Amino acid sequence: MLDILITIIISNSINFTKGFLYIRPLKLIIKHKSMRKIKLLSLALVSSFLLSSCFTYTTVVGDGAKEDNEVTKWNHYFLWGLADGEISDPAVLAGDSKDYKVKTEQTFVNGLVNVLTFGIYAPTTTTITK
Repeated sequence: MLDILITIIISNSINFTKGFLYIRPLKLIIKHKSMRKIKLLSLALVSSFLLSSCFTYTTVVGDGAKEDNEVTKWNHYFLWGLADGEISDPAVLAGDSKDYKVKTEQTFVNGLVNVLTFGIYAPTTTTITK
């Protein structure tokens, strides 16, 4: 028999008062010391997935991309994106092309760097397709 006892208490977790819906978090009571570490690691993992996001913003210039020639450059932002560093200029990256597609995104690698630096450095990637 397992000596680990996990009890979930759900009583009074949802309350509707004065037109607002209050949801209290579930309390997880763990009665084994090694399980506390697993609980904290699980909470950290779930939080990192729920609090992170990737975005993509696409702009078509002229008639859009004619070929599959791509130019990629990182944009550098600091302090959670409040201060900018070196930012790529899509017109310069496109060169003499008048028809191209600009895609600015936060890739997985950009998000990972952002998380590892606690938002002090928050890069994005700009891709020009000509």
